[in-house]
Amino acid sequence: MQRVNSDNITIVMVRPRFPENIGSSARAMLNMGIRNLVVVSPENYDLEKIRKLGTHFSSDVIDGIQLFENLKEALASYNYVVGTTARLGGERAILSTPSGMAERLADLSQNNKIAILFGSEDRGLVNEDIRLCHELINIPSSDFSSLNVSQAVLLVCYELFLAGIEEKTKYSPRLASRHELDGMYEQVKDILVRIDYINNENPDYWMNKLRHYFTRLKLRAGEVSIIRGICRQIDWYGKSSYKKGAEEKINPKGTL
Repeated sequence: MQRVNSDNITIVMVRPRFPENIGSSARAMLNMGIRNLVVVSPENYDLEKIRKLGTHFSSDVIDGIQLFENLKEALASYNYVVGTTARLGGERAILSTPSGMAERLADLSQNNKIAILFGSEDRGLVNEDIRLCHELINIPSSDFSSLNVSQAVLLVCYELFLAGIEEKTKYSPRLASRHELDGMYEQVKDILVRIDYINNENPDYWMNKLRHYFTRLKLRAGEVSIIRGICRQIDWYGKSSYKKGAEEKINPKGTL
């Protein structure tokens, strides 16, 4: 196992409420050699307060912050997305530890851009955010499970920093980006609704199982292209058959 390629790791803070936590997180990241920070839809983005808690040591991280209003847009270029959660159950059934995550990301990070999401201080990541993640991690703790977000950032970054070295480099394929996956899911959903495989009144609910299945496979870009090609062929065949049937009704066989 190699060292994690920190240049390909980005910490994404989703809807943070307090600018001080952004500054503290930037400082924690720098301590562990991670410099890429994205902030999505902050409640209060006060650079003066951010810099105060980040101190001058993390000014490069703070100056390089990328701001987005929409999480889906923020994740479009990433190949692998990890979400952090304190809550369990429901759509958060499959969880791993930060150390287990770090071991897996050591190889993936060599050729893939990886985003690690941290939710707001009061609500964390909501289900809509979770659906964009390939993997969820939970930080084990005692009876009081709620950590300050900057503490959680520090713990996760620490595990990434510790990820070990292996003599032989494993091949790490390029995974499909979030943008490529979202396009595939929309195309698959459209086809499945039209052939009445899933309920068109709530297709996203029925798509969740497929999302979980494809997430476990860690789809590569080429594999996403194959699935989308199959969808296009199904679409073409359906339209062609419908057109042929309509023509036969107008001009049935045996008539002039």
